[in-house]
Amino acid sequence: MISGKDQTVQVLMPGMLRRVHHVALHVKDMDASRHFYGAVLGLRELTGAEVPSTLKQLFEAGKVANFMTPDGTILDLFWKPDLLPPDADPGREFTRAGHLAFDIEPQMFEQAVEVIRQNQIPIDHGPVSRPTGRGVYFYDPDGFLVEIRCDPVG
Repeated sequence: MISGKDQTVQVLMPGMLRRVHHVALHVKDMDASRHFYGAVLGLRELTGAEVPSTLKQLFEAGKVANFMTPDGTILDLFWKPDLLPPDADPGREFTRAGHLAFDIEPQMFEQAVEVIRQNQIPIDHGPVSRPTGRGVYFYDPDGFLVEIRCDPVG
């Protein structure tokens, strides 16, 4: 609990939240997004009994696709065919979310950048090197900013 001037407010204590359960993105072109997250980024798409029971009906109607990240977090793509396009200037954020970041081993970083380039995926900036490691920022088919990053070498 946190006490303020006139009231005591309950808060979640450190460790109560166990992990990120899922990330949900709205996508305009489901086929392009499935290709991007599955084929290009190599995430495993959930099928059959792996699809959460709460999403089965949407899955069967082709309105949701689910992918598992390497750490077990689920990425849900919800088809929104009327989704407005992002701003014509991709540098302007069109959502309150900043970006989705994936971690990669440092020795695999250059290969990941080459995959992005070969697939002609629009790069926002990078690769960049920082004290925290290296990163490259690029856009998914709906203009959402995605990062692949790695820890510093050595």
